[in-house]
Amino acid sequence: MQYPLTVANPPLCRENHYVSCGYLKRWAASSAGRVWTYRTLVPHDKVPLWKLSSPRGVAYHSHLYTKIVAGEESDEIERWFASEFEAPAEDSLKKATSDDRLSRDDWRRLIRFLAAQDVRTPAWFHEQAKRWESTLPALLEEILVNSVRSLEDGKRTSYAPSLVKFVDREGLPLRVGTRRHPGKEGGEVGVEMLIGRGLWLWAIKRALTQTLTALYQHKWTILSPPEGSAWFTTDNPVVRLNYNSTADYTFGGGWGSKGTEIFLPIGPQHLMYTQIGNRPPSRGVRMPPIQAALVRRFTAEHAYRMVFCTEQNAEILRHRPRRVDSDMVRREKELWATWHEDQVSAEIELLSENASDLPDSRSEVKLEGSQQL
Repeated sequence: MQYPLTVANPPLCRENHYVSCGYLKRWAASSAGRVWTYRTLVPHDKVPLWKLSSPRGVAYHSHLYTKIVAGEESDEIERWFASEFEAPAEDSLKKATSDDRLSRDDWRRLIRFLAAQDVRTPAWFHEQAKRWESTLPALLEEILVNSVRSLEDGKRTSYAPSLVKFVDREGLPLRVGTRRHPGKEGGEVGVEMLIGRGLWLWAIKRALTQTLTALYQHKWTILSPPEGSAWFTTDNPVVRLNYNSTADYTFGGGWGSKGTEIFLPIGPQHLMYTQIGNRPPSRGVRMPPIQAALVRRFTAEHAYRMVFCTEQNAEILRHRPRRVDSDMVRREKELWATWHEDQVSAEIELLSENASDLPDSRSEVKLEGSQQL
């Protein structure tokens, strides 16, 4: 008798896809499951405009989400995406793209899938890194105030609190330490934080366990394109649009910002859509041609490095002319080739620094791996 093989410790998942392979297969252009891929950045003009690609061969980076836990590499984030967001949504996505009836639970799974697909991309990391540079000092100040209060309380109660050099606040990569003034009473408390993978993974967890609830409050629908046309998708497929006119719009909308339009193509004939604060059209309605053309335009403009289609689409070239820049391509390859090593080294350095290394200022934000190429 044969028994199924079970693996107690499955191999580490090193190739982290930031766009679900199962999702991309919905744009398969052949029986082999390949999708037409258009790259927005290429090293030279001789690169073909379009290439048939396997979903497993695009939209991934090595160790994109790998964490170091107790000195060992961990792929818990990748597995969390798969078990909590991708797998539960498979049947709901199939029902949605087959125009079957959707239950409340189906809608909840679709919303969770959309949320995870939004925050897991390098594009979202770069978007947040820019915000963190201005918003994190306030968080560090709060941590400093609480740390000083703990020290003062400990002094009054004869209890000596321990300020660890590296504080793992649910994975938040920061260090709190003290520096005493020789021959004087008291001293200083300092805090440092890295803007890098650790902070990104912490923000992902926070978004998908707390902020996500805002998305459940909106009215969602699924819309079809005009007859004879189709939706395409990208490696940054969730669009959060603040729209005033064709010359006045941004992609910086929030999950709870009134008026923001959020949409995700979930198949060539199906677009998941909401406008916060407004009731959307009924499910299955075909979007008017002018509005649909704008959706396709914004989808293409919002792409990070790739657009995916069921066929070669000249419309995309108009909306998103590709950039030819060999130096930029080289820099990006170097960034992702050393991403894991650089992120691990930065966190080890933060952990190993001693109190005398704290900055002269009361707080500091270290920028690690947040450069936008």
